[in-house]
Amino acid sequence: QVQLVESGGGLVQPGGSLRLSCAASGVIFSIYGMGWYRQAPGKQRELVASITSGGNTNYADSVKGRFTISRDNAKNTVYLQMNSLKPEDTAVYHCNANRLRNGVPYDYWGQGTQVTVSS
Repeated sequence: QVQLVESGGGLVQPGGSLRLSCAASGVIFSIYGMGWYRQAPGKQRELVASITSGGNTNYADSVKGRFTISRDNAKNTVYLQMNSLKPEDTAVYHCNANRLRNGVPYDYWGQGTQVTVSS
């Protein structure tokens, strides 16, 4: 059974930092692309950052230069380092694992962790 468990969310002041973690189990972690998505109240879920199995990264324009995604295959964990946080970063952050196998997409999601940026 695939499980993705996020942690590290919380309340932080504008300009502060948080580090999110997502621990995966039940999958061969190293062959999966991993991503962080977020959903703010009343808005659609959006991609924040992604990292391929080969380590290539991609970021939403709104977080470039402030957020960094990384992965530790030995720990089956993906991270999102968030710096210079803004109130508009407030959202529930979800971890995603994805891969294509014989043309069939496989997607798994975590339950999410709340990030609130407020003074």
